[in-house]
Amino acid sequence: MYCFGLFEVGFLPFRFCFWYNSNLLSWETKQQSRKSVLDYEMNRGYFADISELNQHGGKIAMANKIIIPAMAAVKFPALEVNYSDGTTVKLPKTSNGDIVDVDKLAIPKASLLCLSFRANSQAMIDSWSGPFIDAFSNSKDVRLYEVSFIDSWFLRLNPIKRLLLRIMKKSNGGKDALQKQIVYSFGDHYYFRKELKVLNLLTGYIFLLDKFGRIRWQGFGLATQEELSSLLSCTSLLLEEK
Repeated sequence: MYCFGLFEVGFLPFRFCFWYNSNLLSWETKQQSRKSVLDYEMNRGYFADISELNQHGGKIAMANKIIIPAMAAVKFPALEVNYSDGTTVKLPKTSNGDIVDVDKLAIPKASLLCLSFRANSQAMIDSWSGPFIDAFSNSKDVRLYEVSFIDSWFLRLNPIKRLLLRIMKKSNGGKDALQKQIVYSFGDHYYFRKELKVLNLLTGYIFLLDKFGRIRWQGFGLATQEELSSLLSCTSLLLEEK
């Protein structure tokens, strides 16, 4: 039983045939649109991203100088990540009751998420995470996540993925005493990046979240001293929030 144009074939009624063809065309249009976007992003990856990196070194914008008010803050999109031991968790860990794999008492008041889409941005991430660690090493209410995104279809294959995580486990030693956690996200991150308006994949993206998973501060590229002061100040404010 197939539908061709608007004709009835077999036992399929005309109305179903029309619905089937309309939805098929809609799906094909969406797929073509998605392909066009991906083609554009691939071209950007080779040209615009590198050009922008040469122009400003990854500093696509300056960081927030003050904390974003809670009422104006937007939620960080849900993200599934893997630790190097293979454990899977969802970020951010919040106190809204949606996360079931974490003790409510372990919900941090402030979480710094450092996102790296390409290996060259690691130095940018380190420029933020190092001072952040030094400032809050004794706090039990702060978490630091370094998230590496892996979108290669080959590296996402289960045998290759397990091997890669095993190699990463040897190199980073897993979780440390400061709550700094190195995690990896495998898959197609197009819609995740779209929500966060991430376009240039060669720079680092830094997000400070409150206990509800809201973005209260944001930075990019290499940290400046002024931006670090702003980050540490905003984190201290989150720790004081009730």
